[in-house]
Amino acid sequence: MIDRRIARAALGVLGVAGFLAVAEAAGRLGLVPDVLPYTSQVLVTAARLPLEAQFRADVLATLEACASGLAIAIAVAVPAGLLLGTVPFVERSVRPLVEFLRPIPSVSLIPLAMFLFPVSHDAKVALIVYTCSWPLLINTLYGLGDVDPLAKDTLRSFGFGPLAVALRVSLPSAAPFIATGVRIAVSVTLIVAVSVELLAPGGGGIGAFQSLAGSANRADRMLAAPLWAGVIGLAANVLFTSAERRLFRWHRARAGEPS
Repeated sequence: MIDRRIARAALGVLGVAGFLAVAEAAGRLGLVPDVLPYTSQVLVTAARLPLEAQFRADVLATLEACASGLAIAIAVAVPAGLLLGTVPFVERSVRPLVEFLRPIPSVSLIPLAMFLFPVSHDAKVALIVYTCSWPLLINTLYGLGDVDPLAKDTLRSFGFGPLAVALRVSLPSAAPFIATGVRIAVSVTLIVAVSVELLAPGGGGIGAFQSLAGSANRADRMLAAPLWAGVIGLAANVLFTSAERRLFRWHRARAGEPS
C-alpha cells in the first residue's frame, strides 16, 4: 500500500512537471500573449515571495479568516445537521429552504457581504461560514442516515433519551462523514477568502496582494500569489486526508476501502 501511494505521488509530481514544461515551451515559442511572463519567471518569483514580510502577512491574513470561518461553520452546521437528522419534522420543514439556498454561488453574495460587513475581514468570515456550512450540513445528514438503527434501538431499550442516543450513537457514527465535509470545506475557504480579497483588498490577504501586483503591472507576482494559494490548498487537503484516514480507519475497512 505504501508503494502504491508513492507511485501515485510520483505520477502526480510527473504530471505537474510536464504541465510546467509545456507551459514554458508555449511561452518560449510565442504561443501565449507576450504580456504573460514565462513559467520559469513565475516560479522564481513564487520562490522569493516567502522572503517578503508583506506577503507573509497577507498569507496569514487569509489563513486566519479561513480558520475562523471554518471553526464557526463547524460549530453551526454540525449541530444543525444533528437536529435535522434526528427530528424528522424539523428536517421536512427546513429541507426546502436548504435546497433553495445551497446552490446559490457564494461569489454572487460578495456585494451583499461587503454591504453588511464593511470590514473586509468580517465579510470574508461571513461568506466562508455561509459557504462551508453546506458541505458540513449535508455530510452530517448523510452520516446520520447511515447510522445502524439497531444500535439506536438498543440504547432506547435501556432507557436513553433522544439526546443521549444522538450523542452516544448517531454523532460518533456520522463522524467520518463530518470529517469528509470538513475536508471539502477547507478547500472552499481559500476560494471564498481570495475572491473577497480581490474585490475588497483593504483588509490584506493573498487576493489583496494579487490585486496590488496587477495594479503595478507585475504579472509574475500576480500569478505567483495564486500559485502559493494552490500549494496551501494542496497541503491542507493532504493533511486532512491523512488525518481522516488515520482517525477513521475502521470506517474505511467497513466500506471495503484500503486503509
